[in-house]
Amino acid sequence: MAENKTSLKGRTVYIPRMSNEGARTMAAALNAIGIDAEPVPESDHSTLALGKKYSSGDECHPQTVTLGGFLKLLEKPGFDPKKTAFLMPHAGGPCRFGQYSVYIQKTFSALGYPDILVFSPRGEDSYDQFGDEGKGFARIAWRAVVASDIIRKLLLKTRPYEITPGSTDAVHRECLDLICKALAAKCTSHKEHMKSIQSALLTVRDRYRQVPCRYHKSRPLIGVVGEIYCRLDNFANEEIIRVIESQGGEAWLADVSEWIWYTNFRQQKTMRDDGKRFSKKMLQSKVKNFIQRKDEHAMLHIFEQDFRGYEEPAHAIDALKRSLPYLPHYGALGEMTLSSGKAIYLYDKGADGIIDVSPFTCMNGIVCEAIYPKISREHDNIPMKVFYFDGTRSDWDRDIGIFIELARNYQQKKAKHRVYPNYFLTKQEKSATLAHA
Repeated sequence: MAENKTSLKGRTVYIPRMSNEGARTMAAALNAIGIDAEPVPESDHSTLALGKKYSSGDECHPQTVTLGGFLKLLEKPGFDPKKTAFLMPHAGGPCRFGQYSVYIQKTFSALGYPDILVFSPRGEDSYDQFGDEGKGFARIAWRAVVASDIIRKLLLKTRPYEITPGSTDAVHRECLDLICKALAAKCTSHKEHMKSIQSALLTVRDRYRQVPCRYHKSRPLIGVVGEIYCRLDNFANEEIIRVIESQGGEAWLADVSEWIWYTNFRQQKTMRDDGKRFSKKMLQSKVKNFIQRKDEHAMLHIFEQDFRGYEEPAHAIDALKRSLPYLPHYGALGEMTLSSGKAIYLYDKGADGIIDVSPFTCMNGIVCEAIYPKISREHDNIPMKVFYFDGTRSDWDRDIGIFIELARNYQQKKAKHRVYPNYFLTKQEKSATLAHA
């Protein structure tokens, strides 16, 4: 029998750190179906140097960082190319992301490592490439995405208010370990697996509630949208979230789930446009959506009180319909419609400013930058700004500081006011809330 060159059996799968939480939870999801996996080591300036060494300079910042992270592993003692695989999902469309896997494989071959597998699974093949147990992976992977979004949101809404610096990060590391352990558990059924995850999430919720904090309403809430890799990778965006916090703000970072819901929406729209509204494929898509929604609710309802005022859009169209006057989703595709629509959604939720994090030369960022002034004018002049990243500077304190001051000024006169979790409220406000309920 011929060798299956795409088999992951006997290989360690390395996952790019699009976020620390996302890479960790996705590795745990692969562990759950019997595949050895771990995140690519954290990036540093040598990662960027390696990526640039084997790039032409025309690639976007995320590709350079991703390639550099993979290349660093080649220097690892005992590295065996035949026992290594790099997870690099494939996508179509105009974004350069669709060429990442091709370029990375070509680079490895040029360096004399043709045996390294650059694994590029596609959702449309039901993840058959993951092997006999791969049919269950899509559901476990979705739970990993939701779990990573939850714990990241907990981190960002808690850390700005901590009394002891570093206490939230310590709890975050502990809680991420708990979630990964639950995700990696080899359970006999999806129901049993969900119970294990819910148990871990209850512990996570309680641990975060115990972090000593001093909550107050004076911190501006800054919505962070933009290109998905750059906004989530702390190295690629030069720790912009921590800079926002150090300058007196709180960040609401767009999550990964929104992209999944968007791709589901696009899939069904394409089928309707192709005359397949009543097809087997449409039925499968609707069933998938139903199961994903059910799992998401089972995990999120645990945090109903904690995420009061931080609710994400219930459906992809909730954000997309807001972008219609500026970038209609039926004509402008991808992240630009999500970023513009989510920016307006965050305005409606009472955010005090919007930052778009994009790689230098990113088409999505450039298009959004052209329409943000109009969106701002038509939404109470809420501050909006695109910050571009290419790894060449790290002095963001001044620029972010100026933006936070603009957000503070807007905060004093804005028409849309935030809904706060109960722990933000004074005793009088809590009593009024209970009386109204």
